[in-house]
Parts: sequence; structure tokens; C-alpha cells
Amino acid sequence: MTRKKIALFDLDHTLLPLDSDYSWGRFTAGLGWVDPAEFDRCNDQFFRDYRAGTLDIDAYVAFATAAFLAQGQTAAEAAHARYLQEIISPAVRPQAVELVQQHRKQGATTIVITATNEFVASPVARLFGPDLVMAVDLQRDAATGWFKGLVRGVPSFREGKVRRIESWLSGQGLGWADVDSSFYSDSINDLPLLERVNNPVATNPDESLRAIAQNRGWRILDLFGADH
Repeated sequence: MTRKKIALFDLDHTLLPLDSDYSWGRFTAGLGWVDPAEFDRCNDQFFRDYRAGTLDIDAYVAFATAAFLAQGQTAAEAAHARYLQEIISPAVRPQAVELVQQHRKQGATTIVITATNEFVASPVARLFGPDLVMAVDLQRDAATGWFKGLVRGVPSFREGKVRRIESWLSGQGLGWADVDSSFYSDSINDLPLLERVNNPVATNPDESLRAIAQNRGWRILDLFGADH
């Protein structure tokens, strides 16, 4: 029996040649929602933790959501629409869209799975046309329906990405042995899922991941070439 194909993709620095969380933060600084210097100071520390593999995902989500939550739903959604048009759309490269769509044409279920929160990431990820988007889900206020700066369920970060995919597979009545799986990522933080799939692809990899990929004979894809 032919196994079901699934193709998994990280978002920031993998399909996108930038970090959607960071660029959104800078965009909101331009709107006067955050102090640019303070945002950069806090974000730089979180980024160092991320690169070191020590990021506190709950603390980061609280930081990353505070500014837009304070603005309320209407203003936040209007700003995000501008952000998509002005920042993200010009950064979407045709080769990244084609990578996702090529897997779809080959019959794979395509999933973008990212450690960025769902408010920021989901509309961005959908630009690549995947079948499904898994971002860090946020809790919602029961009265208003608007997001809170708290993680809901398992965050799609590090080992959490493996758990989220396993949960999805279980819902399909499947396990890892039932699928032919690929995963594209740039980050050492995604090593747990890269080690779990059949076809790991280090995509625009950071130094640490590139070294591991070379050592293990994994495919390395520099998707953006000279423009990355």
C-alpha cells in the first residue's frame, strides 16, 4: 500500500526570507504601539535565547502579543492587513510558493507549522497555499472572543511541533509509520521534528543546523539563493 504523503514547512526564514514576528514588531513600532528601542532590546534577548535553545515560549508569546492585544481587535486586524500588504507580500518569493505547491501536486498534504503566534502567522502562512496551518494557538476571552496573550494547548515549538503533528495524524487514524513525511526548516530548534520525519530538508539553515545536516547527509536547500 502506498503511504500517505505529508510535507511540513517551517515559516520564518524557511518559506519567508524574514522573521514574521520580528517584522510585525517593527511594523507596530512604526505605528507607535511600542517603543522601538525597548522592543529591540527585549526581542534581541528572546532571539539569543531562541538561538541557544533556551527560549521560554510562554514569556515570548506574552511579549509578542502585548502591543496588538492592547489595541483591540478592530485596530489590530486593520494593521495586520496593512502589514501583509506592505511588508509580507513583497517578501513572498515564487520559489517558496512553488515548493509548497509542488508537494500538493504530488498528492501530499501540506502543512505550515510555526512557532509564531496564530494572529501574526496564520494569514502569512496561507499566502503559500498549504492545506493546513499550525501556529502557536492563543487563548481567547470568553466574553469578547478576542485573543489573550496566553498559549492554548501545545505550542508548536521544538518538541511541541512533533506533538502537534502526532495529534493531527492520530485524528486521521494514522501514525508516523503510515506516512511518507518531509519537513523543511532553517532552525536548530526544529531538530526534534527533522529527526522524526523520513525526509528532513535543512532549508536556508542556520550554522548549527547546516553542520548537523552535513554530518548526517541530509538534503540542504538554499531556497532563496543570492537574495536570501
